[in-house]
Amino acid sequence: MNNKLRHLLSHHEIWLGMLILLLALGLSLRTSEFLTLGNLTDVATSYAILGILACGLFVVLIAGGIDISFPAMTAIAQYVMASTMLAHGGNFFSVFAIAMGCGLLLGLINGVLVCFLRVPAIIITIATLNLFYGLLVWYTQGTWLYGFPDWFMNGINWFSFTAADGYEYGLTLPLFCLLAVFVLTGVLMRYTRLGRQIYAMGGNRESASRLGMNLLTLHLYVYGYMGLLAGVAAVVQAQTTQSVAPNSLVGYELTVLAAVVLGGTSMTGGRGSLIGTLLGVLLLAFLQNGLTLLAVSSYWHMVFSGLIILVSISATAWNEKRKLAKGI
Repeated sequence: MNNKLRHLLSHHEIWLGMLILLLALGLSLRTSEFLTLGNLTDVATSYAILGILACGLFVVLIAGGIDISFPAMTAIAQYVMASTMLAHGGNFFSVFAIAMGCGLLLGLINGVLVCFLRVPAIIITIATLNLFYGLLVWYTQGTWLYGFPDWFMNGINWFSFTAADGYEYGLTLPLFCLLAVFVLTGVLMRYTRLGRQIYAMGGNRESASRLGMNLLTLHLYVYGYMGLLAGVAAVVQAQTTQSVAPNSLVGYELTVLAAVVLGGTSMTGGRGSLIGTLLGVLLLAFLQNGLTLLAVSSYWHMVFSGLIILVSISATAWNEKRKLAKGI
């Protein structure tokens, strides 16, 4: 029994889940608004884009890479999608196809560059981040887009019901996309041969190559998947904010990276879980929402977030060293 308990407590996700429960309990005691259906729905909707992008970055990190350029890919996909919709109309199928196609193309560019140049992925994706953003701002001159069709502005609201507070709730577009992306990523990484190969490449690139795995193909899959999810996030953000701004996601890469690493995913590849990533997103969402409800200055949001991330990363690093020392 003690061995099982020790094994259970050795998982980063258990400690992270306990921290989230303590945070939720503390916030519910300090403010009565935190655990209301309305607030929790707003949190899920507001942070859906963070969860979607975190799933894509999780796959990249597991493969032993990193992608810093996804905010620019999201912004470009969003602008192309919105411009096309304003000019020619369409439906949700067409806007998702355009945004995801655009994101896929940009992701494949990253994959090819990372695989062939043999330069650290962080250097290449920082370069493409600036390149993509620069081209977008130059082409658009910083112009905002708004005034979308009613069908896009209204979105979807499946399984809707009226709660006791008088407001209507249901499965909205951001929530549906977050759920679909999470399930798809989980199936990909846990139940497919491709997912096992991605873990293998992240664990030991040379060994994966010797086993006959095509590293170029795997890079294209990984970075292309990040691009696809950037396209999904582009539609979600445009529908949520009802506008498109070229610079709306500047600096967002650090927030997403923090959520994934907070969930226990190793920066060196091969280690991490999607559940941990989801918990990392949940912790950041609860923390920032709680600080807002408590009327804490936004400057302190970064301080508290930084402290929690630092403690979590330190705990993860210590746990990995302890496992290596024991030969686990």
